[in-house]
Amino acid sequence: MSFQSLGLSEALLKAVSEKGYTTPSPIQQKAIPPILEGKDVLASAQTGTGKTAGFTLPLLHILSENPKGKFRPIRALILTPTRELAAQVYSNVREYGAFLNLRSAVIFGGVNQKPQAASIRKGVDVLVATPGRLLDLVNQNIISLKRVEIFVLDEADRMLDMGFLRDIERVMKLIPDKRQNLMFSATFSKDIRKLAQGILNHPVQVEATPENTTVETINQKVFRVAKAAKTDLIIKLISDGNWKQVLVFTRTKHGANKLCQKMEKAGISAAAIHGNKSQAARTKALAGFKQSKVRVLVATDIAARGLDIPLLPHVINFELPNVPEDYVHRIGRTGRAGASGEALSLVSADETLFLKDIEKLIEMTLPVTIVEGFEPDPNASTAPRKQGGGNRSGNHGNKPSGNSRKSKNKSFQRRSRRN
Repeated sequence: MSFQSLGLSEALLKAVSEKGYTTPSPIQQKAIPPILEGKDVLASAQTGTGKTAGFTLPLLHILSENPKGKFRPIRALILTPTRELAAQVYSNVREYGAFLNLRSAVIFGGVNQKPQAASIRKGVDVLVATPGRLLDLVNQNIISLKRVEIFVLDEADRMLDMGFLRDIERVMKLIPDKRQNLMFSATFSKDIRKLAQGILNHPVQVEATPENTTVETINQKVFRVAKAAKTDLIIKLISDGNWKQVLVFTRTKHGANKLCQKMEKAGISAAAIHGNKSQAARTKALAGFKQSKVRVLVATDIAARGLDIPLLPHVINFELPNVPEDYVHRIGRTGRAGASGEALSLVSADETLFLKDIEKLIEMTLPVTIVEGFEPDPNASTAPRKQGGGNRSGNHGNKPSGNSRKSKNKSFQRRSRRN
């Protein structure tokens, strides 16, 4: 199947061709036709399979086929959970819409709102936004969502994990009842299906791959190691392998900063990206990493989705996530668009249960390596560590539910303004 066969306009086909794409990915093949028909769509595909183009291309086609002249109300709203993902989606919208008479803008927190407000006032057809900044500008009467025709909820499962349910509900009240809805998610969990029932109208459900599978081109490996030896081991792996571009995940912001400092002392250029960093610092760190000016980018799970780094060769889990689905999203930063990649996990005794949950989810046993001089501690407890914002005792690796879910949502709700 070709992009031509999907029914997209010549302007979009030209933009796709200039990007070097010739064949649509499975999720694009399945999602684009029903979207072009005006149907609501609930779509799931593993990360790195072209979900963004799966909704961006048909969205732009629909808007361009029915222009509104000089007056440009916001006709399409794309809601994302993180600033990095918003910036990435906006970049895609601009690239694919290069030959269309459509305007787009992106808004998110952490930066001065004045340039964003100025763009909105000039007229925007497509708005990409994070929930906090969007609602802030609505409350200031800078943004009106009364003319939205297409609503896209991107990375819906991450939205729920970050506690944005209440914000999503507020946004839904601000847009017209009659509209086309598109929901894209990495998983079809019970929470996602419940959310979909309140947003989507008789949706077409498309799924390119089984839920929570890992890309076949990713070589996954576990290094069993004593907790205290992790830093020395990761420095050895990066140095001995002469790796030039490595994305490393830690569980906490403090841990990310500390690991960066140790990397720098070992002569490895590194930068951290997490929620406590200013948007300018996050943008600078990511740009330096993409340009290979920084060898190692150390991130918390804020970067597990939304980072589009072409041909990223290595992802390392310095610490395993306590939510097994996050493992899939983390390692999905490599092995994208058919390229090969390597995902390594440094696992100490107290992460044993997390590893079992991950292997159960992806339905495979990961090969284990032990490096001489960095052996695991035979006397260490395998009980999950207790850590702030961390593990759920007695419910390791599982999504919270009931009161636990509500409590988490309230906690993240207070922090959502940062987006």
